[in-house]
Amino acid sequence: MSTSFDLPELDVLTAGTIGPPGQRIFYLQARRASDVVTLRLEKGQVAALGEYLGGMLADLSTPEPLPAEVDLDLVEPVVAEWVVGSLAVAYDEADDRLVIVAEELVRPPDEDDDEDDATAEAVEPAVARFRATRDQVSAFVERAAQLVAAGRPPCRFCGRPLDPEGHVCPKSNGHRLNR
Repeated sequence: MSTSFDLPELDVLTAGTIGPPGQRIFYLQARRASDVVTLRLEKGQVAALGEYLGGMLADLSTPEPLPAEVDLDLVEPVVAEWVVGSLAVAYDEADDRLVIVAEELVRPPDEDDDEDDATAEAVEPAVARFRATRDQVSAFVERAAQLVAAGRPPCRFCGRPLDPEGHVCPKSNGHRLNR
């Protein structure tokens, strides 16, 4: 069973990657003093979270972003506590905080598992709850957009990412296309 986290106050909320485009692993990281929580997620989750939070900020009339001296790079060593399965966002009006809730991706028990086996029981997913200021969320939104845009360029025909060697495009009758 994985560990759950609750950070009611943050110094930094950020996203980052490790690896070259096409092989990048995406991370969500929340920091408060010496406490660092790192979670692994998919590129699409980073993109969706950034876009959704950006929309929320637009509705809330956002203040200026964080000063430039805030370091949004991942704190190393980057070791994910667990993989994110789902994300939820809420706004705490009383404290003027955006609340990000990540739930662990848990593999369901195999159908082949013996029903009497205790390991076949459903495992309760871990949860991480981060409460961030508008400034912190604004910086996260900008960072997420940069990370997503830094990936492989899309094919001009099918929109799928191009590998450095090109790719076999289904819309070009199987011909290999290059950048």
